[in-house]
Amino acid sequence: MTYSKSLLRADFTASLVVFLVALPLCVGVAVASGVPAELGLVTGIVGGLVTGFLPGSSLQVSGPAAGLTVLVYEAVQTYGLGGLGVLVLAAGVLQLAMGLLRLGRWFRAISVSVVQGMLAGIGLVLIAGQLYSLADAKAPGSGPEKILGLGRLVLDTAGDSTALTAFAVGAGTVAVLLVWPKWRAGARVLPAPLAAVLLATGATVALDLPIARVEVQGLLDAVQPPGLGEFGGLASIGMLSTVLAFTLIASAESLFSAAAVDRLHEGPRTHYDKELIAQGAGNAVCGALGALPMTAVIVRSSANVAAGARTKASRVLHGLWLLLFTVALPGALGMIPLSALAGILVHAGWKLIPLRDLAPMWRRHRAEAVVLAVTALAIVLTNMFEGVLLGLLMAVVKTAWETSHIHVETEDPGADRPLRVMVLGNATFLRLPKLQDQLEALPADRRVELRLEKLRHMDHACGLALSTWEEQHNKAAERIAAERGAGAEPGAGAEPGAAAGEVAAERPGEGTSSMIG
Repeated sequence: MTYSKSLLRADFTASLVVFLVALPLCVGVAVASGVPAELGLVTGIVGGLVTGFLPGSSLQVSGPAAGLTVLVYEAVQTYGLGGLGVLVLAAGVLQLAMGLLRLGRWFRAISVSVVQGMLAGIGLVLIAGQLYSLADAKAPGSGPEKILGLGRLVLDTAGDSTALTAFAVGAGTVAVLLVWPKWRAGARVLPAPLAAVLLATGATVALDLPIARVEVQGLLDAVQPPGLGEFGGLASIGMLSTVLAFTLIASAESLFSAAAVDRLHEGPRTHYDKELIAQGAGNAVCGALGALPMTAVIVRSSANVAAGARTKASRVLHGLWLLLFTVALPGALGMIPLSALAGILVHAGWKLIPLRDLAPMWRRHRAEAVVLAVTALAIVLTNMFEGVLLGLLMAVVKTAWETSHIHVETEDPGADRPLRVMVLGNATFLRLPKLQDQLEALPADRRVELRLEKLRHMDHACGLALSTWEEQHNKAAERIAAERGAGAEPGAGAEPGAAAGEVAAERPGEGTSSMIG
């Protein structure tokens, strides 16, 4: 594609729009993650100037994402800022390796219900935590504690005028986010997040409201590369599991975002392995700088497409604008009220919950809806890593259950020959109880010949169970036949007919009971 003036004009305009969308979100995600606000801007800059320059997806934009906020906050509280840099750097290297090994496309095989459940769980925890920030209060550590403490938060806020003021600013921010897009003329000039933050900041400064604001450290003070001694923590199970969680969630969110962005434009499609390499390179740089992890972000990406971006130049330029703002106007961050940023993240968390998809999914794919709900609930009750693992496990079990159809057919070649028993389908341990019920319903006094050539798959558990059943069934059938033969002889002091009749009436029941037991 020849780069013309018209393309430059379109990409330049789109880059300004993306910059205005990204600025408040970068700051808000950083503050919610428990790190200096400047580090969110650093990740946005790297997402534009490094990841944005590399091949992969031409129009999607990368930066700090609300979807990783909960996990990053937990990591910072556990390992500190230096440890965060190590985690992000290791996750970036792992993404690079997976991209080079051409594993990017395999992330498309992750169950959509697990990804949606992951995002819903993150959204719920994010909302619960940011409700405290709306009132300038400190949030509890775990998800359940945040939810259980909401009642106390309401009581404390109602009795504190400063908390009520902060809550009013935060609630007003959420209201602007909801109403601003409906004013099309205003939305064309300013994106809703920036308009909401500007209005909240203007009101706070003009009225000199006594509420908490963003703490500014300066870019050079905020950037703290991890020391060599901090890499030793990677030998611990805790840090390794966090690295895997960063890698899994960031990669899945980025590649799902790429698929969504591809549906929004007619340009070149995403090369998933190259995009994974680009994300890995960006995260490696972010980790080396001690900044937040990055993912491709659908909000900024869709804004980029909607603003008319044509090439990757728009996302590179948006990173340049973020850099110029951070260098030239660092003091502007110190005027932003924290409750306004909390309002933006409450809104972002709400959008992570796929409310529109829940009812159709429940009607058409109930099992998928259950996987989604359990994944989200597990994240709220435990943590991100364990919740996602549980969701993936449930998705695998659900798929195995749905594909392991099995049934039994019989063919009778004659009373003097064994009954032919044919097992068809996929014999897995999930269907073993049903299979055993069907087999035990066969006549107990007939020998069987088990035929398995029509099975498409059979695991070890089913193979062992079938061979054991055939052996035990045939032994029981032989025993019943022998007992019948012995019972047919005249007993002492009894008429032949009476003895035979008694055995015929009593022995079969005993034989069936013995075989099942």
